[in-house]
Amino acid sequence: MYCTRCGHKNPDGASFCASCGNSLQPLEEQTMAITVAPEDEEGPSLEELGPDQALLVIKGGPTAGSTVLVDKDITRLGRSPDSDVFLNDITVSRRHAEISREGHGFVVKDAGSLNGTYVNRERVDVAELASGDELQIGKFKIVFYTAPGPQ
Repeated sequence: MYCTRCGHKNPDGASFCASCGNSLQPLEEQTMAITVAPEDEEGPSLEELGPDQALLVIKGGPTAGSTVLVDKDITRLGRSPDSDVFLNDITVSRRHAEISREGHGFVVKDAGSLNGTYVNRERVDVAELASGDELQIGKFKIVFYTAPGPQ
């Protein structure tokens, strides 16, 4: 059973996370539906993204529901107000992670954070990102999207 706060894998039947102390819910109660924000909300849609852009949709955490356009070569995520993506949570390091463009794709790199960066519930130092991947940084669940391919 994975902790929804820090991503730590705990033994089945555990009531609390061994890493951060968060209360654990049964797996069927942890299911999170991933949906794209309605079109009437402000912010870019997937169809509007260019080939060198991505969209972060914050699905869990204090700013759930917000979207962030990734259109720079390096986008910094962290608790520092100077971060490109400000994640105001004590479990997030000031300079926690960065998303960078590499070739025709994107890569997330942990910046030496204390609590780690997770992609699809696995702790990573560096990982290539694909559209639909879920990042966990502190209490924040962030879904990474790129423009749909040609149809």
